[in-house]
Amino acid sequence: MKNVTLVALALSFALAACSDSNTGTVSFSLTSRQAAAPAPGASFSSVAAAASVAAAGDSTVIVLGSDTVIVRSAQLVLRKVELKRSDVASCDAVVGNGDCEEFETGATLVTLPLGSAMIAQQVSVAAPAGTFNAVEFEIHKPSSSEDASFIAANPDFAAISIRVTGTYSQAGTRSGFTYTSDINQSQETMLPSPATVQEGQGLNITLRVDISGWYLNAAKTALVDPASANKGGANESVVANNIQNSFKAFEDDNHDGLEG
Repeated sequence: MKNVTLVALALSFALAACSDSNTGTVSFSLTSRQAAAPAPGASFSSVAAAASVAAAGDSTVIVLGSDTVIVRSAQLVLRKVELKRSDVASCDAVVGNGDCEEFETGATLVTLPLGSAMIAQQVSVAAPAGTFNAVEFEIHKPSSSEDASFIAANPDFAAISIRVTGTYSQAGTRSGFTYTSDINQSQETMLPSPATVQEGQGLNITLRVDISGWYLNAAKTALVDPASANKGGANESVVANNIQNSFKAFEDDNHDGLEG
């Protein structure tokens, strides 16, 4: 099993000071597990198409018809995570502070859990007591001026925000691929129900990234070669749109990567 952690986030998350001194904790988890999935290692149907998705060691295997995509690694550059408060009209309504809703990080490389690693280890940060109903985050390529140390440590990500490696098979012919993207996008996802941070207590927010639908064609009826989605490729915009629609956040206090 691939050992996937978000420990790096613990060093870079910063919570802006809030005028309310009562605090609890919020932990963030990362999963590629789909909703209503069976136990790890079992096959299940993709919600995006009639694709078979299964865990194979530390890889995720996606099969549709006679075509197969095996994802061996998937990494994102995450710039910011922000919880949206629902118990005030806006964060500016908190006297003396306009930023108390933000959990902000500089460029941080995160690795999606694949295969039998269904959920990444969570990281916890202090949080002001309050009720939150949405999560906003940015997937963003690093800035040469602001993220020099990150680029020095991760030169492969000097100009990209997403990198996926694996193999693609079509009608029995297999080829390796490296898919990269310089997507800069802000995502906001509503929580299914508001989550409350109480003084001295904690809650867990899981961010699901459903990679099963990343490499579907526009009609969602067939897989495409991930290499054809690289910059300038025939499927660049289709895959970029699929990625944009693949994120969901929800309260997940038992840390199993599933709602409820």
